[in-house]
Amino acid sequence: MILGCIADDFTGATDLASNLVLAGMRVVQTIGIPAKAVPDADAVVIALKSRTAPVGEAVEASLQAARWLKEHGAQRIYFKVCSTFDSTPQGNIGPVAEALADFLEAPFVPVTPAFPANGRTVFQGHLFVGQQLLSDSSMRHHPLTPMTESNLVTVLQDQLQNRQAGLIAHHDVSRGPAALQQRAAHLVTQGQTMGIVDTVDQASLAVLASTIAAQNWPLMVAGSGLALSLPAALGCEVHAHAQSLPEVHGAAAIVSGSCSAMTNAQVAAFIAAGGEAFPIDALRLGDGHSLVEEALTWAAPRLGHQPVLVYATASPETVRTVQQAMGEMAAGERVEQALSQIAVGLVGLGVRRLVVAGGETSGACVKALGTETLRIGPQIDPGVPWCHAEPAGLKIALKSGNFGSTDFFHKAFDIP
Repeated sequence: MILGCIADDFTGATDLASNLVLAGMRVVQTIGIPAKAVPDADAVVIALKSRTAPVGEAVEASLQAARWLKEHGAQRIYFKVCSTFDSTPQGNIGPVAEALADFLEAPFVPVTPAFPANGRTVFQGHLFVGQQLLSDSSMRHHPLTPMTESNLVTVLQDQLQNRQAGLIAHHDVSRGPAALQQRAAHLVTQGQTMGIVDTVDQASLAVLASTIAAQNWPLMVAGSGLALSLPAALGCEVHAHAQSLPEVHGAAAIVSGSCSAMTNAQVAAFIAAGGEAFPIDALRLGDGHSLVEEALTWAAPRLGHQPVLVYATASPETVRTVQQAMGEMAAGERVEQALSQIAVGLVGLGVRRLVVAGGETSGACVKALGTETLRIGPQIDPGVPWCHAEPAGLKIALKSGNFGSTDFFHKAFDIP
């Protein structure tokens, strides 16, 4: 195993696995830490549901994953985080990265969430979403991890206990691996053993990948953009990425829990184009299972070739109202539980092609469906592939909230 990967949510895991496959690696993605041997692969991606877990739980789960990966031969560890660095002042990116760095005895840890193909770039340590600073983007309204600070050095430092964060600016990155390494060495002399790396395009990520390989750094903290350049830098033999998946027949459905701006637009576009949709009112979930049963009763006669949508996606204002009434964590957990039960029910009704929108929702649904591994197939949009879920035999796509084009929900099912 050339690369062992730990992803802090399930959509991020498939995003990373997809880019590694595109870059020529043989990849196995597991749901949680494997309980049995996995097929031989250049990279194993362990998907955790740790992004918004209590800090202690996130750290312990990530360390267990790192131990498993090292025991099974991983030469380096890739801690995959969201391209918008989703976290809170308490964590979880900083505490997990620090714990992994200590476990691996990493002298220096490069950090960048950049994914230029999806408009996520870093300049002078500030994260941009398209042309907007992160703090000006819709992520400032995220219901669980509102991102109101764009300076990633500040965000990361606030989460660290024993390490210091510094910056490797574009000036050094643009001059190549030697200059990047020299700057990293200088940061270490200043006691800054974690460095936010400016990455304005894929060429910047290629420079970082070459430096990681040359310096043999054991840990990297990054979004999935780095995965497009890393395999070549590590000297991985390029395999023809067989992206065909087993043929699957059955009804199509979408389950959406993300409340991101893009998912709201995708839900609106699906409905405007004539798609049939059932809204989940989170305030009614206190009624027990009645709303789950109501959604499945609605879906049953409508299932067929055309996808149906069950969604709890809502505007920031509606989300705040629900959180005030139910409590922030309780609201999220109740919605996830309901949507995961609906996903299981839809599969029971014959759904075999399923799109799930939202990282937390994807984690809940995949676990409820008993998925153990995912085989990565063709991309629908950057960062969102179709997968084959085993042992359930489903064709499934796990979509991060802000990923995908506006017509994603229809476009996905046009791909064989």
